[in-house]
Amino acid sequence: MISRRLPLAAAALATLLLASCGNSGLAILPKSSIRAGGGVGGWFARTESFPTAAPTAKTLAAAAAKPKDRHNMPVYAFSDRTRIVRTTAYTCSEADHIVYGNSNATGTPLRYTNRVRSAAADWSFYPVGTVFRISGLPYLYVVDDYGSALAGNATVDIYKPSKDLMNAWGSRQVEMTVVQWGSFNRSAEILSKRTSYGHCRQMLSNIIRQRPDLGRVAKL
Repeated sequence: MISRRLPLAAAALATLLLASCGNSGLAILPKSSIRAGGGVGGWFARTESFPTAAPTAKTLAAAAAKPKDRHNMPVYAFSDRTRIVRTTAYTCSEADHIVYGNSNATGTPLRYTNRVRSAAADWSFYPVGTVFRISGLPYLYVVDDYGSALAGNATVDIYKPSKDLMNAWGSRQVEMTVVQWGSFNRSAEILSKRTSYGHCRQMLSNIIRQRPDLGRVAKL
């Protein structure tokens, strides 16, 4: 009997973790119980750490010569794939995201696996679909979300599945390398349908400023 129960328990745990921010109808672990030292929250806290590496001397030297944004962070050209970036974290149980459940701004599920994880950004800085790495971490991050607080700056918001993990990340400066740029065209198409929101209008306007040819997309 024990040999049969262990796989079932493992399957139940996997289902619970995957559903932690969803609305699938399954029993969902309350976010208040995701904490260090007990239950599934303890599992998260014990196995998840974020040992980001300090920026290299070369990257720091390059950043020193750049103009700065309102967070005193360097402003980069798109040709600069390796950069120092201010990052924050968010989770789907926050008040300003809970209405969207586990969905990102493209309407697909937020990702948090041992290979690929979701991130949010101003799409005029990091267009939807942009893939990047953070020095010291093994994951690929994909920009598939945005947020009103991100509009107009180059901060990247890293998705976490619980408030404890969000707080563990906090706010930190990391060395980031863009693996592949996303699509301004797709970004403009999505944002053009959401211009009733100020941050969407702002991102769309900045995209069109950089890519005047996409002005036609906003008028479709």
